[in-house]
Amino acid sequence: MNVGNLLTCLIGAVLLIAALFVVSAIRIIPEYQRLVVFRLGRCIGAKGPGIIFLIPVIDRGVKADLREQVREIPHQTSITKDNAAISVDFIWYYKVLDPTQSVLQVGNFEAAAQGMATTTLRAVIGGIPLDDVLSERERINNLLRVRLDEVTERWGVKVTNVEIREIIPPREIQDAMNRQMSAERNRRAVVTESTGQREAAINVAEGEKQAAILRAEGERQSSILRAEGEREAQLLRAEGFANALDKIFSVAQNIDQKTMTLQYFEALKNLGMSPATKYIFPMEFTSLLGEFMKGRTPE
Repeated sequence: MNVGNLLTCLIGAVLLIAALFVVSAIRIIPEYQRLVVFRLGRCIGAKGPGIIFLIPVIDRGVKADLREQVREIPHQTSITKDNAAISVDFIWYYKVLDPTQSVLQVGNFEAAAQGMATTTLRAVIGGIPLDDVLSERERINNLLRVRLDEVTERWGVKVTNVEIREIIPPREIQDAMNRQMSAERNRRAVVTESTGQREAAINVAEGEKQAAILRAEGERQSSILRAEGEREAQLLRAEGFANALDKIFSVAQNIDQKTMTLQYFEALKNLGMSPATKYIFPMEFTSLLGEFMKGRTPE
């Protein structure tokens, strides 16, 4: 019994060791990772994704993440080309392109990258004047990205982007900038106000001009209409007068000498009824009377 129990224990121990061996030999690598395998200290390449088998004790694996990573560089004091001390912080993005080189070429990538980013920032800022640092962030971002990528390329890492988040100039420069911005805003306000006044004056003058043109046009049209009306009225009066003369002339042709004499007598009668003490007889009175007497027949 003791020998049988011993054999059973041995077999169980062997099976347990075999199970642990198999479990330690199997690795499951996700899609975004690679496993750099070292066999007896020698790199045999990157494995994955999927199920990877390693020989326990003989093989050793180091994981490398292929996803794009972001790291923050805290505020760093840098001296510009014109000797102004400024504080700058930025973030940078990188991605492992060669997992084997990222493991073999650098021992502590995080520490190396941060130190390299800090020195690169100071070198870039040191070659740019303060005004350009404050106004040309995109240029500085590109310079930092190129400089960092030149170093990380040999590590199998690609720097994809660099973004400066904040630039803090010295206090006296901030005060000067605030005064400058205030003066610029006042200048723009004065320019805007003067431009508005000029445009308003132009609009008023243009309106007055248009109004004067319209008034002149209206007066011209009114004068033309009045003149046309007066002309039409004169034509009508002349036409009426001509018609009246025609009628008088046509009627006068039918009046004989006796009728004219009677009209003279009627006029003299009216003159006689006047309170005046003097009478005026027309020169034709005698001839008219003679004609009137000739026309009468003796009784």
